[in-house]
Amino acid sequence: MRAVIQKSFGGPEVLEVVEIERPKPLSGEVLVKVLASAVNPVDVAVRSGAFPLLGEPPFGVGWDISGVVEEAGPGARFEVGDEVYGMPFFPRAATGYAEYLAVPSRQVARKPASIDHVHAAAIPLAALTAWQGLVQAADVKEGDRVLIQRAAGGVGHFAVQIAKARGAHVIAIASAARHDFVRGLGADEVIDYRTTDFTEVVKDVDVVLDSTAQGDLSLGVLRPGGVLISILEHGNPELAARVQAAGRRFAGISVEPDYAALEAIAALVDAGWIRPYVEETFPLEEAGKAHELVAAGHVQGKIVLTV
Repeated sequence: MRAVIQKSFGGPEVLEVVEIERPKPLSGEVLVKVLASAVNPVDVAVRSGAFPLLGEPPFGVGWDISGVVEEAGPGARFEVGDEVYGMPFFPRAATGYAEYLAVPSRQVARKPASIDHVHAAAIPLAALTAWQGLVQAADVKEGDRVLIQRAAGGVGHFAVQIAKARGAHVIAIASAARHDFVRGLGADEVIDYRTTDFTEVVKDVDVVLDSTAQGDLSLGVLRPGGVLISILEHGNPELAARVQAAGRRFAGISVEPDYAALEAIAALVDAGWIRPYVEETFPLEEAGKAHELVAAGHVQGKIVLTV
């Protein structure tokens, strides 16, 4: 089968398509014929060596997949022909840019029926990050005021929709060019970070989803007892201590596979509450071009590889 691997750290050019042996599913696993795989910022950071999550190459990056079950091992919870999606193995290597993956059946869920594989592949890592923060850590509920940083990006555009589906008042931060897009997702207020200091115009929010590594700034807009959800500073004990000393709650999120959450997200997709946005697709052989676009930092929604 074809898979994208890298033999060294470096730029997008280190990604190469190679032929490797097709895996066999073990007990409790399914072999997924991958039809689409999304590219996330963490993929870019791991590839470059900026975030050496997987140790030294060779390895394959990529985690988000959507496809069809080709084989089912004994005890697996899916059957041949089932359409599934997920983020298997994260934060360990999955080699998601590949034609086939053997994965634990409880690390994938049934694909939303109302969308294609390209859009389903765009969901897992980003939407699970938003879900595990907003729903599982902060328990966002009707009437809560929720501030979403980088609201037009991968995690952000799901976070806006998840918070809105739970009845929150959503304040979104995005560039002016993305305001119509973010309002279309359901944001109640939109702030242009290039012209406005959000700390001067936003106060007394219940939850902040921070993806900027500027948690101290976000802390200032939270009401007493509010929750700061940090994606990039989840391992920062000093920030956690400052948040707690200020009478707020800190929730550091490091996303992990969660089939139950994927099932809940799929239900919201099929009910029309969540729609994944895919800015562009590339074939597997052009994974490097996809990485270049993600690395530039201005993607609206997600970039997806077709396999």
